[in-house]
Amino acid sequence: MSALSYVSADNNSPWKTYLSQVERVLPYLGEVSRWADTLRHPKRALIVDIPLEMDDGSVRHFEGYRVQHNLSRGPGKGGVRYHPDVTLEEVMALSAWMTVKCAALNLPFGGAKGGIRVDPRELSLKELERLTRRYTSEIGTIIGPQQDIPAPDVGTNPQVMAWMMDTWSMNTGATSTGVVTGKPVHLGGSLGRVKATGRGVFVTGRVMALRIGLPLENCRIAIQGFGNVGSVAAGLFAEAGSLITAVQDHSATLYHPDGIDIPALTEWQRQNGSISGFKGATAVNHDAFWGYDYDILIPAALEGQITAERAGKLRCRLVLEGANGPTLPVADDILRERNITVVPDVICNAGGVTVSYFEWVQDFSSFFWSEDEINIRLDHIMEQALLAVWQKSQTLKVTLRTAAYAVACERILIARKERGIYP
Repeated sequence: MSALSYVSADNNSPWKTYLSQVERVLPYLGEVSRWADTLRHPKRALIVDIPLEMDDGSVRHFEGYRVQHNLSRGPGKGGVRYHPDVTLEEVMALSAWMTVKCAALNLPFGGAKGGIRVDPRELSLKELERLTRRYTSEIGTIIGPQQDIPAPDVGTNPQVMAWMMDTWSMNTGATSTGVVTGKPVHLGGSLGRVKATGRGVFVTGRVMALRIGLPLENCRIAIQGFGNVGSVAAGLFAEAGSLITAVQDHSATLYHPDGIDIPALTEWQRQNGSISGFKGATAVNHDAFWGYDYDILIPAALEGQITAERAGKLRCRLVLEGANGPTLPVADDILRERNITVVPDVICNAGGVTVSYFEWVQDFSSFFWSEDEINIRLDHIMEQALLAVWQKSQTLKVTLRTAAYAVACERILIARKERGIYP
């Protein structure tokens, strides 16, 4: 059965959102649009059953996925998500966004993504290890340093990547650090990787704020999601003199008009696992988050958060998409009409995959860079990519998202055209 058979009828589903974004860019692709159907079909989708012996002796089964959307420009690249709401359709969309993201940054990768439908918080450490090792063995035939390189995503971390690397290495008979990225540093991981995505949000935000004449000093910022991406971005903007006036996660929404103490909130979250109960701000209703006055909004949680209704209520000048697919297409139109600039996910949150590329390169050469070198290279690549997209948007008179897709899809389809079809 084709992976496309699993697509839901919901027009706001992640895959439908991605397809809508592709449709919008087709008029700007010229002669390579002949190959555009390539973008609508994942190259390979694997569904695996993962039996797991629990600590109490019972056996449970979990469903896992690995999707390779497009490999025309290089091996697949994309994270592995452990979350109770993971579906094949979501993983397909995330893999497609990775294809576009890698091409927009001009990284030599295609797009891939993986996931298991599980709540990792309900598993012991040993159960999580057994789950990871079985999943890695099941998808092992399609991953590899030159085939498809997984990385951390929601619900996974460097320890999970270490288990994946070890399992694949044991099954192939030789240690291969380059099979995954986002590993612990002493196992071939890269300095700067943990903070890379949040840093990328800050770098692209700084560049775009300058373009639209928005000073970062005393700039009011709201952040949805306070994990690795949101917390790091919050810290960097606060250091630049911005006021983080609202923060929301799954547990609470906090508001302080004079700015929340981000180091204190980060420490509270580290100790308590969420921002709930933090005394340095007022806890407000979740829906209130979308109604305050901000200069910048950073959605850094899950996809589909900016709906048409929320887009109509937003009072900000700039949206920085720290999450993948946080803005629905209909909301995109409303934001454009309201002159709210959106830095799209495929550029804004690409810091993680960029430093993953650095890690992959370092593993092949067994020569590692300092964190300062990592950050300098990251900042340069992201700034240049965003400026190229900005220039394209000015030339075509389109949004940054459509411009990013125009740049990326042209690169993908030229590669498809030049490689041809075999046999």
